[in-house]
Order: sequence, then structure tokens, then C-alpha cells
Amino acid sequence: MDTAMKTTIHSDPGRVGKWLRRRSSWSQLLLYIILIVVSLSMIIPFLWMLSASFKSEGEIFGFPIQWIPETFHWSNYAKVWTELPFATYYLNTVKISVLTTLLQIVTCSMAAYAFAKVKFPERDKLFFFYVATMMIPYQVMMIPQFMLMKELHLLNSHWALILLGAFNPFGVFLFRQFYMALPEELSEAARIDGLGEFGIYARIVLPLSRPAIASLIIFTFMHSWNDFLAPLIYLNSDGLFTLQLGMQHFQSEHSTEYGPLMAAAVSAVIPTIIVYFLAQDHFVKGITAGAVKG
Repeated sequence: MDTAMKTTIHSDPGRVGKWLRRRSSWSQLLLYIILIVVSLSMIIPFLWMLSASFKSEGEIFGFPIQWIPETFHWSNYAKVWTELPFATYYLNTVKISVLTTLLQIVTCSMAAYAFAKVKFPERDKLFFFYVATMMIPYQVMMIPQFMLMKELHLLNSHWALILLGAFNPFGVFLFRQFYMALPEELSEAARIDGLGEFGIYARIVLPLSRPAIASLIIFTFMHSWNDFLAPLIYLNSDGLFTLQLGMQHFQSEHSTEYGPLMAAAVSAVIPTIIVYFLAQDHFVKGITAGAVKG
């Protein structure tokens, strides 16, 4: 700090305080502007998709963009739900996403409890190698998994997608970090009362894991709902298609009619938004569990 600044601080501390507050205000204003710009860049494509789903083909790419159509073309939604087996695609996707999510909650929470609360030889090394499998690209595992499903006679079946999605190293890591933050005294008191390990997991630890469960539900449901590559590999019959394959099939069959395609996209994104808003209260707690200690 130079001599002039020191002199100013000692001679007029109130002026320095005003300058610091003004500087802090400008920094906050700049931060808010950046956040608003980033938020708009994320939400504008969704708003354009919603607006385009009610427009005719000629209006969709008009410039400047008319966000509110003069005439709402509800026929775009009617065409999607009547000319395609869209309800079948919807139910197939719901079935796969819900079952995959439920199975992941069970398998990940149980495995994480063992890695966090049960002491056995080489536990930490085994956990390290298990979590390290997240570093393996899906393209490397794609062919071995396909051969395994072929041997199990599960090709062209929803169960191929459900079973492959039922285990997730990230989910185990998420639950373990949460369990590590739970006081060990809870488990010790339960053991004194006569509960076994499964009883401690089911009656004490799992009910306390709502933030981790909510976080895993959001990640797993959204990934399963939006997955395109895995259904493309394992599903061949139109009656088994998910929404992603159904929309791709619709696009190839109807020469890219953007109005109905945007209506299908809006219909497809609604469940993920509902799931997020239902679980958002616990989402941040689940993500940050175990991040700060002390």
C-alpha cells in the first residue's frame, strides 16, 4: 500500500468505507448481470421450442422471432399424439426410467452402506477400484455389454436397459459421501439395541438419506429419460421404442416437420421438469454431502 493511500485511510476513513461499499456494489451488479445473461442463454432455447410447438412451418423460422404466435396451432400436438404411437413411447420411457431409478436407489444405497459403515478387509481399495470404473468410456463397455445381453436373451427387451442401468458407481459414491457424514454413534447405539447391519441400514440410515436419494433420482431419471444410444442399440421393435427413438423415427418419416417435432419435444421434457421441482429441496444437500467437514 503506497503512502498516499495510507494517508487517505488515516485522514478520512469514512470516505474509504464509502469507496469500498461502492466497489462491492459494482462487483455484485456485474455478478448479477453475468448470471442473468447465462440464465437467459439457457432458458431461451426452451422458450423458442415452446413457442415453435404452436406455430405453423412458415412461422417457425421467421425473423425477428415472434414469441407469441398470432394463431396457436394445437394441431401440432394432436398430430404427434394421433399419427404416432406416442403414448406407447411415453409409457415405455416411463417404465424404463422409473424401474432403473428405483433399482439404482436400492443397489447404490446398499453398496454405499457397506463401503461406509461396514468394516471388512481391503474395503477402501475395493471402493477405489469400483469408483474408478466411472473413468471407462461407455464406448469401451458397449460391445461386452451387448454380448452379455445377447447371451442372456435380452436383446430387443426393456430389461436389457433396466438391468444395465441398475448399477451406477456415481450413485454409490454419492451415497457413501452422505453416509460418511452421519455420526457413527447412531450405528453403535442401534447395534447395542440388537439391530443387525441390514436393520441399521433400512431403519436408521436410509430414512436419513433423503437428500442423497433426491439427488440420485434427478440424475438417474434424467439420464434414463433422455438416453438415445442405449435404446438404439438394444431395441428393434417400434412397440418397444422410447421417446427419443420415437422422435427420431417421426423425424425420418415426416421429413422434419418442425412444428410437431417441437410439440413432441415439449411433451417429452415435461416429466423431467416435474421430477426436478419435486426433488429440488433436497438436491443441493445431496450434492454437497460430505464436502465440508469440521
